[in-house]
Amino acid sequence: MKAVNASIDIDAPPEEVWDALMDPTRLREWVTIHRKLGSSADPPLEVGDELDQTLSLRGVSFKVHWTVREADRPRRAVWEGRGPARSKSRTVYEVHANGDGTRFDYHNEFSAPGGPLGSAASGVVMGGGPQREAKASLQRLKKLLETR
Repeated sequence: MKAVNASIDIDAPPEEVWDALMDPTRLREWVTIHRKLGSSADPPLEVGDELDQTLSLRGVSFKVHWTVREADRPRRAVWEGRGPARSKSRTVYEVHANGDGTRFDYHNEFSAPGGPLGSAASGVVMGGGPQREAKASLQRLKKLLETR
């Protein structure tokens, strides 16, 4: 299983950060690998809500079906995703007050199909792309919320 971690300080209150994070219609504004939103529950997403998303990494598009497993506004959300060929993902958002702003911690674990061999192949193909994209996405979120 591969893991990606990224954190950023955002000059906006935790509730405002949470509202952006839990609004699937805003994914296109800040998630760099987001290409299309399919079916989705209405924002703000809560426990049990689902959405379908098309992502693209290194020129390859793929669909993920997400389910919100935890939603503790405005502190923590946990998402579980199912992708192609039984791939799985678990994403955790942690939002913490930090002075007048917010500290946002992002954690994603990705399990490639095909067991250990699939994971090894995925590491070669993906390289450092997921980490770079996570950092770039958090920078876009920061810019989006700080230029309100």
